Amino acid sequence: MSAADLHTLTGAYAAHALDPAESAEFERHLDSCPACAQEVAEFAATLARLGASEPVTPPPALKTRVLAALPTVRQDAPRTTPAVLPGRRHGRPARRWPKFVLAACLAVAVGAGGVAVQQHRQADRAEARAVALQQQQNHFADLLTAPDARTVTATASGGAGVGTVVWSQSRGQAGFLASGMPVPGAGSTYELWFNDSGTMRPAGLLPTGDGAMLLSGPLDGAVGVGLTVEPAGGSAHPTGTPVMLLPLT
Repeated sequence: MSAADLHTLTGAYAAHALDPAESAEFERHLDSCPACAQEVAEFAATLARLGASEPVTPPPALKTRVLAALPTVRQDAPRTTPAVLPGRRHGRPARRWPKFVLAACLAVAVGAGGVAVQQHRQADRAEARAVALQQQQNHFADLLTAPDARTVTATASGGAGVGTVVWSQSRGQAGFLASGMPVPGAGSTYELWFNDSGTMRPAGLLPTGDGAMLLSGPLDGAVGVGLTVEPAGGSAHPTGTPVMLLPLT
């Protein structure tokens, strides 16, 4: 079997529809093909979701409507001449036809469940973001309880928004609280920096103009904290004029 043929068997393998020889050959292929391994994992997850879905009891009126419609629904006439499929001889079934049927059925099943799976993944990502945000806020609140916690507040350039830094020398940590700052433009983000006596060290990204977060990395003798607008994903060094500079004194 060619490599091209093997790439088409991910769905059949996930549904346990390959014969033992094909399954063994495909498993050897999986060891060197991350793309197929990913497809198999996704097919298996989707089939598991479909298999675990809860049945829905049809309304009682549905049976009545179906039985009432039976006398008026024509039944298709039986096919008297077998269709000749491409790639097969007349009267002789193509060897791989059942697997093509399986692939088509699997595609329909995956398509039917695709929207639900996508919605589930989006909900999972939203929940993960909410949990991460809550953890950041909890860490920030915990930092405020440090015996030597200190704070400094400044207004952003242009007067739009306020930023507050809280830090503890004993814990070697600092946090930042932003409020009322404009949302960065498309393709941009706020980036925080530790000021190491003139050298700016990346301290984390603040995607929006509101929220609380711990700064990445230790204080390590920093004398201040700065905030700039950077390209999405952040920069290794500041590229623009600071929106805010707060001294740690």
